[in-house]
Amino acid sequence: MASVNPFNLSDSEEEAERRPNETIDTERSPSDGAPGPPLGNPFSPPADAEPPTLLLSSNRTSPSGEGIAVSVAASSAMAGNADTRVSVDVIAAQLIRDQYILTALEFHTELLEAGRELPRLRDYFSNPGNFERQSGTPPAKDQVLGPGGPLNRAGSISTLDSLDFARYSDDGNRETDERVAVLEFELRKAKETIQALRANLTQAAESEVPSQERKNFKSSPEIQEPIRPLEKRALNFLVNEYLLKNEYKLSSITFSDENDDQDFELWDDVGLNIPKPPDLLQLYRNCGTPLPSPRDTVDVSVGVDFGDFPGNCIAPDPPKKPDLSQQQQTEVVEELEYQISLLNNEKQSLAEQIKKLQSEIQTLKRTVSSPPTSLDLGSQNTLNASSSSSTTAPCTDHHSVPPTDNGQYLDIRGVSQAETAPGPTSNQNTSQPHPQSHNKLKSRPPVQFDQPNRKLSPAFQQALLSFCRMCSDSRLGAEVSRIADSEESVMLMLGRCLPHIVPNVLLAKREELIPLILCTACLHPEPKERDQLLHILFNLIKRPDDEQRQMILTGCVAFARHVGPTRVEAELLPQCWEQINHKYPERRLLVAESCGALAPYLPKEIRSSLVLSMLQQMLTEDKADMVREAVVKSLGIIMGYIDDPDKYSQGFELMLLSLGDPSERVVSAVHQVFIPAFAAWTTELGTLYSSLIPSLLARIEKLLMQGEHGLDEHKLHVFLSALQSLIPPLFAVVLQNAPFTSRAKLHGDIPAIEVTRFPRPASPLQDVATIIGSREMLSALLLLYDHQLEHEGTTGWDSLLWVVNQLLPQLIEIVGRINVTSSTCVHEFSRFFWRFCRTFGKIFTNTKVKPQFQEILRLSEENVDASAGNDILTKATVPIYATGVLTCYNQEEDRKLLVGFLEDVMTTLSLSHAPLDSLKASFVELGANPVYHELLLTVLWYGVVHTSALVRCTAARMFELVLRGMSEALVDRRAAPALITLCSGPEFSVRISTIPAFGTIMETVTQKELLERVKMQLASFLEDPQYQDQHSLHMEIIRTFGRVGPNAEPRFRDEFVLPHLHKLALANNSQAVESKRIDIATQLFEAYSALSCCFISEEVMVNHFLPGLRCLRVDMEQLSPEHEVILSSMIKECEIKVENRGMADAQGSMSIASSLVGEDAKTKFLSKMGQLTTSGAMLANVFQRKK
Repeated sequence: MASVNPFNLSDSEEEAERRPNETIDTERSPSDGAPGPPLGNPFSPPADAEPPTLLLSSNRTSPSGEGIAVSVAASSAMAGNADTRVSVDVIAAQLIRDQYILTALEFHTELLEAGRELPRLRDYFSNPGNFERQSGTPPAKDQVLGPGGPLNRAGSISTLDSLDFARYSDDGNRETDERVAVLEFELRKAKETIQALRANLTQAAESEVPSQERKNFKSSPEIQEPIRPLEKRALNFLVNEYLLKNEYKLSSITFSDENDDQDFELWDDVGLNIPKPPDLLQLYRNCGTPLPSPRDTVDVSVGVDFGDFPGNCIAPDPPKKPDLSQQQQTEVVEELEYQISLLNNEKQSLAEQIKKLQSEIQTLKRTVSSPPTSLDLGSQNTLNASSSSSTTAPCTDHHSVPPTDNGQYLDIRGVSQAETAPGPTSNQNTSQPHPQSHNKLKSRPPVQFDQPNRKLSPAFQQALLSFCRMCSDSRLGAEVSRIADSEESVMLMLGRCLPHIVPNVLLAKREELIPLILCTACLHPEPKERDQLLHILFNLIKRPDDEQRQMILTGCVAFARHVGPTRVEAELLPQCWEQINHKYPERRLLVAESCGALAPYLPKEIRSSLVLSMLQQMLTEDKADMVREAVVKSLGIIMGYIDDPDKYSQGFELMLLSLGDPSERVVSAVHQVFIPAFAAWTTELGTLYSSLIPSLLARIEKLLMQGEHGLDEHKLHVFLSALQSLIPPLFAVVLQNAPFTSRAKLHGDIPAIEVTRFPRPASPLQDVATIIGSREMLSALLLLYDHQLEHEGTTGWDSLLWVVNQLLPQLIEIVGRINVTSSTCVHEFSRFFWRFCRTFGKIFTNTKVKPQFQEILRLSEENVDASAGNDILTKATVPIYATGVLTCYNQEEDRKLLVGFLEDVMTTLSLSHAPLDSLKASFVELGANPVYHELLLTVLWYGVVHTSALVRCTAARMFELVLRGMSEALVDRRAAPALITLCSGPEFSVRISTIPAFGTIMETVTQKELLERVKMQLASFLEDPQYQDQHSLHMEIIRTFGRVGPNAEPRFRDEFVLPHLHKLALANNSQAVESKRIDIATQLFEAYSALSCCFISEEVMVNHFLPGLRCLRVDMEQLSPEHEVILSSMIKECEIKVENRGMADAQGSMSIASSLVGEDAKTKFLSKMGQLTTSGAMLANVFQRKK
């Protein structure tokens, strides 16, 4: 029996493995160890389990420590039956002879995997000539093909072991596919040969140092053992890796050049079967812990770790490597005995320390009545080495602990080997935790298990426990079976598990993983794993909503605070850059918001270069409004942290670019965030009133010069709105640079700021109190500000002097150049001056702003020139001063000043026969606010009772502008009496001027009594003989009827407007003066064109509308033939309408009788529809014709 090699079994033993009643397995050797049945081994797994292959370089081990001996016995018992079985070589020859090529290839592969290569099959498949097609006719069906014949294909057969070749077994004859299959097979064989050679080379390199020499070094530790080639290559790799990780790139290049015989990119170049050790830093930190030598990690062909079993059992001799020499086995045993002695010494010292600590605990228990607290052994300085020194079995299950874990896990599948010894000294943990874990984790209390008083063998115990259904072969099983014992190992475990967890979590709940992902990304030691985790974070949710984005941003900020600017730049920013052009706007929105949220935690160079460029690109290229809005807000945050003065011009261009955005939400974000932040930066640079505001004013002036024939009102709005947003920062600069700033004190009684002191800010960033720092400081500065302006003046106050002497004159000059008829421009500048004056205060407005306007307007009686007029009063300066400056404060003296100014302007313009556009603009702007209706009526009443007919005419025309939007009560109480008073005057021009106002009342008022009064007044204009020859009156009435007719009450239109238009058209036929006739005809044409769109009853159409059109056509035939064509078509269309209505009325009498008959059919139809269900098919069947 001793001469039998258990790894060289005969061919016949392969049959025994396939017997159905035998469910046992054994080891396989790399050479030709075919599986044989160990008859007496009840501890092996079932027969359908995969047999473990015994390879020196693998991590698999035997399931039993006694498996080798059992295999030897089984192989000897089976040797006598080999002559009665067909040999493998005969089977291979028959397959090749019968051209079962694929089956032979399968057979050859399985033999190779079993380590039993047949020369016949090897030579056949390594010769490409056996698979080259011969030209000529195909062989006959019954012809026996030789090895060189054409290879015909069989049908597709895919088995578990032939998956590599299944894609080449499709039906058909394809030479290329066959050739590729053979070449791939040859390539695989070549790779296996290379792998085997490299493994042999590694083994040879390990054993270059004579064993006797190693023994001498081991027995005398003070003698330095010479470095072996394998150790040198491994150290070279680790040194180069350290240099690269710590940015010593030039040193790494030099080091690589000096070791040009080694590939530093691949660890396998050191040795294929050598696990990669930790990096140099880890080795340095672990220098106080005895690390296993490479000889400890060489796999041996045993599968039983006797330390896995509890009980007072005697451990057998350490299992031997079957393929190592006796001398090498002796060395391994000596090495293990040496380590055991070291561990025993350390164990004794620790036992003494434990006893000492236990005595201290007992002392504390006696002195303290409370329950004893758990002792943190890891915090004792005397136990620094205790957690890293533990008694382990000589052989460790390396298959369950990957090399990357570096032994930092507790294996729950094994129990302590030292539990057999009683007392506290035996309670040592069998695992090898991380050397730093004793400084971080509290040591767990010793675990003791009750040991049974049994004498079962360890093999039997392991086989018995194998019936517990535990899975540790899969990835998840391996993770579950290990418990991390340090923070770093926890991070490693999370880094491995999270990528598998995230895809299986519901999208709606994935934000719950954010803390876990961030914590792992912060603490994980591997950069690649951190990058993967951050990539998962940014791709966690496909289209994150607002709340989910906020959660991710909060996590990013927490990550940035924890890791510092360098890692934020290296790890977080690349994730943002990758998704800058993502197809989903929610993901791009996340990127835009991240840039702003991370701005405080980035290096300043990156903040002002890369991040700024990213946001600028998104602002110009992104099509989603919400993304650009977030970009603008992030740009504002960047402006709050930037400190590179050279970026000022880029910031200014970004402000103009974002202000010109077509989206209102983007422009709103500019005013709320970007401009205040940019203004704060320019304030620190000292360029707010020296560069920023003058640049905007220059652009406004350039725009006005280019817009002589058409002003771009949108651009003007952009620049002026930017100026308006800069008012609060400008006022803050004035306060902070004032002579009294140093005297501001916060203690004492500081009055609260009035709620209406400042205009409502668009955002908190535009609140002056926020800019200053606090409301208390602002209140103290405002008290000193008002006192300074009122009593001490502005001497030495440079910022305020710039506002008074440069900004205000330039603004007033710009106001005088805008078009007064543009209500948009007037409104924009009016709002600007209103906010400006309210921000700078009432004293500043009264003493600095109003005097400059009054100096330009020069309102006084002697300046009224009836011939030339006052040119400045016709410009936009008047409405902007009236509506933007004089309306800032609404006290009695302010209202009197406004009323007086408007009265003076109305009087001056009327007496000088100047255009009234400026006055109209003032009334329109003020009339939009109902607060000023009473005030405007007061001004108009001044004009109504004025002695000059010119002023009264102007007042009458202004009534038309203020009546719209005025309450009916105010119209009835004040406006209508004033208009009737004007009509009672002797001047026809004044009476005519009231007609548009009366028309507006008819258009906007619903009160019957008031409408009747207006109707009577208009009737008097039309029927009174004194007005019959008043051509201008008729023109004004027709124009007013055409304007208000479509919107007036139908009864008023049918009974009053259309009959009188008919009369005027008929009278115009007999007009002798051709110019007057054409004027009246043109106005009538406009009025009839507007009224033709209204619904007109048949009676009014026949009696008034059509006759009036015919009369007008008579005039147009003579005066304007092109209008006559249009009138003819209008008349024809109206006649057709009248005819159709007549036919409809005739049919209406018949419909009364027919409705009785139709009602019955209608009832039947509805009842049928009611019986239907909601099915569309049934609904369609209702309308099908019966067959």
